[in-house]
Amino acid sequence: MSDSKIAVTRLGTGGPEVGVQGLGCMGMSQSYGPTTDTDEARATLERALELGVTLYDTADAYGEGRNEKFIAPFVKAHREEIVLATKFSLGTDPTDPTKRTIRNDRPYLRACIENSLKRLDVEAIDLYYMHRRDVNIPIEETVGAMAELVAEGKVKHLGLSEVTATELRTAHAVHPIAALQSEWSLFSRDVEARIVPAAAELGIAFVPYSPLGRGFLTGSFADAEKDLGADDFRRRQPRFNGENAVTNGALLEPIRKVAEGRGATLGQVALAWVQQQADVHSLSVIPIPGTRRRSRIEENVGATRLILTDSELELLDPIAAQVVGGRYADPAFSSAGRE
Repeated sequence: MSDSKIAVTRLGTGGPEVGVQGLGCMGMSQSYGPTTDTDEARATLERALELGVTLYDTADAYGEGRNEKFIAPFVKAHREEIVLATKFSLGTDPTDPTKRTIRNDRPYLRACIENSLKRLDVEAIDLYYMHRRDVNIPIEETVGAMAELVAEGKVKHLGLSEVTATELRTAHAVHPIAALQSEWSLFSRDVEARIVPAAAELGIAFVPYSPLGRGFLTGSFADAEKDLGADDFRRRQPRFNGENAVTNGALLEPIRKVAEGRGATLGQVALAWVQQQADVHSLSVIPIPGTRRRSRIEENVGATRLILTDSELELLDPIAAQVVGGRYADPAFSSAGRE
């Protein structure tokens, strides 16, 4: 494929310029089975940068800190070329390692930032997200504590993940929020009702995670329980198993039709749709599909140059309303119930 770099956009009002597509690094350390070829994963980071991908997304929760350590050498080698994003607030329940805890309190935040800075071997984080909302702590208190990190030079810009429009407005009034990260794809469009308009109004960039529906939209698996390994977390997600998987699998047909007509892959059509929402909703949109392979990076980046026609968009539009099954087995991981 061509090595010409992708277009750029701005990460929120006053934020840095980044490529219009980022890279989610989580899968290199957890959730999608073991990374058996770490050399290929590291080469994927490098290939992404060659193609103009400059926003790299990790979190302290990914592999219990292993993901931050994994990408640290790449970050150090290219510190001035990339925008580094990481997150805090998710931990592991000490009584049950399979369960996550959510904490937004100041002492926990303080411990998290120091640990992330150490693991990543950097002096400052470019974009620091609150990964999930602890509803027991006022969001203005948490963002106030995050703002202290900006004043101290440990963080450059603030981000939030899976918050409501009201929570976003409250937070932004305390300190400017550069980016909002939530799930947004052809299968998950609930954000368009309130939070996307709020972000557009406030000049906040939207960073869709799982823009490929955790791989389901690419057709790479049909039923998580049957097709994926025992340690793959998608086996626990309602929409990818049993009758839900059968129903949702049929919804790929319009995507397949568009892909065949354009000589593209299903994944490219799904990503092109997400990228095009920037024009539809008048805000910066930087999806962060994840991968461990250079070939997939090249495929994903190719989607930034695919412009869907009005008739193609019309064909894809009804998909999300027909999806069955929730995004998560645990509703605490989604902001939808708080809107």
